[in-house]
Amino acid sequence: MKAVVYKEPFEVAVEDVERPGIHHPNDVIVRVTSTAICGSDLHMYEGRTAAEPGIVFGHENMGIIEEVGDGVTSLNQGDRVVMPFNVACGFCMNCVEGYTGFCLTVNPGFAGGAYGYVAMGPWPGGQAEYLRVPYADFNCLKLPPGNENETDFILLADIFPTGYHGCELAQVRPGESVAVYGGGPVGLMAAYSAMLRGAKKVFVVDRVTERLDKAREIGATPVNFAEGDPVEQIKEQTGGVGTDKGVDAVGYQATVRDTGREEPATVLNSLIGTVRATGMLGVPGLYVPSDPGGPDEQSRHGMLSVAIGRLFEKGLRMGTGQCNVKRYNRYLRDMIIEGRAAPGFVVSHELPLDQAPSAYEKFDKRVEGYTKVVLHP
Repeated sequence: MKAVVYKEPFEVAVEDVERPGIHHPNDVIVRVTSTAICGSDLHMYEGRTAAEPGIVFGHENMGIIEEVGDGVTSLNQGDRVVMPFNVACGFCMNCVEGYTGFCLTVNPGFAGGAYGYVAMGPWPGGQAEYLRVPYADFNCLKLPPGNENETDFILLADIFPTGYHGCELAQVRPGESVAVYGGGPVGLMAAYSAMLRGAKKVFVVDRVTERLDKAREIGATPVNFAEGDPVEQIKEQTGGVGTDKGVDAVGYQATVRDTGREEPATVLNSLIGTVRATGMLGVPGLYVPSDPGGPDEQSRHGMLSVAIGRLFEKGLRMGTGQCNVKRYNRYLRDMIIEGRAAPGFVVSHELPLDQAPSAYEKFDKRVEGYTKVVLHP
């Protein structure tokens, strides 16, 4: 089958790889109909992880079940399904408590597994024609048959729940103001989710015109950090107090305004300045314990200069960690079905699988309006 394979930094290729088969009675094989390129994939694409050549990318996947293991009880051939990017068993201590992003079974020695991602277990990705899904009764979310809402439903694999998770980590409540740093797909989903949760005012901080325009279109207030300190811009619009809550949708590849140089802690420190005393931060943006491309020795080992004293002084609280997709995906699916949510507005391009190499290049360079790419094998 055809699949997107990592070759070296800044190079992927569509190559023939072995088609997956049933390895365990709880497996299903899904014929992939949509698979998205994630900003997290770009970390591997740019050589900013320990990813080895040959890994098949793709953790945002949906499709039609073609083969069903003998132990699967709730799924049938022909079912349309979307899978959380988290691979989870459903029965370990963390899964039982709802922390499926930190499953203790699927990636021995590490809390958490995912498709097609470095250090996240032996699970090939779904930027391919077919995908093996383990513990399928637990990991597959059924969708209505047909092809309606395809670009909405594919976002249930990761970015819609992850954006919502950022708001959950920050405990965003109706009537509150929220600052979202990062106007990429996750940031836009965080802003959208904040509004779904009843926030009265949502700021989105970025410098990419297309992203800021999208933020404005959904009713958020865009803040261009190229035009001045975003902390001061937001404080000017909140009576000098700052926002009630904040979400970091950028992560460790953040850059400073004046020089464009990477400074991994800059968004965290900006949020500490932006959010009012006793407010709360949600951090779904990716931070890693090892970054080969870090700008200094400390950051290459995951050690960042965060203003912890100021955080403490203001009595701020902070929630972190990757999204436990199953905690949210069923409810978000039903909101899409009922017409109460339409997250597909972030999708900028739908392309055939064989155009993945150019899509990765353009998405990485943020050119031609590339904000979110969905591939169709």
